[in-house]
Amino acid sequence: MTEKVDVATHAELAVLKTIWRDGPGTVRQLDDRLRTAGRQWAYTTLQTLLSRLESKGLVHVDRSSFAHVFAAAVSRDEFLNGRLSSLANDICDGTRLPLMLALVEAAEFSSEDIAQFRELLDKLDRPSKRNKSGSSRTPRS
Repeated sequence: MTEKVDVATHAELAVLKTIWRDGPGTVRQLDDRLRTAGRQWAYTTLQTLLSRLESKGLVHVDRSSFAHVFAAAVSRDEFLNGRLSSLANDICDGTRLPLMLALVEAAEFSSEDIAQFRELLDKLDRPSKRNKSGSSRTPRS
């Protein structure tokens, strides 16, 4: 059975981020990439981290060749959404607005970032279809 999608140690996350950034790889290839990024673990430590990531459902393994190839089973966005949902549930009783406001208020954004926010808000504000009551909000499932 797999664990929650958003659960990973810092070391596991470093491995997963390498896979997201550079794509699938064998243990040796991932080890080389991680060393280039300044992480130096024993080969067996990396194998253990990959095994844990697989058991958590965060990577999948192609065992069809002698050198197994490890690939991300979840995207960075899926992982991030899971982490943020857990944080909202744990700290904000499931409400996402306080979390979002805290993230936005605590950072500085470029005009391009702000334009992206506005575009997203405009998109969310436009109802795709009206519900039977005439409300512009679409019902949530």
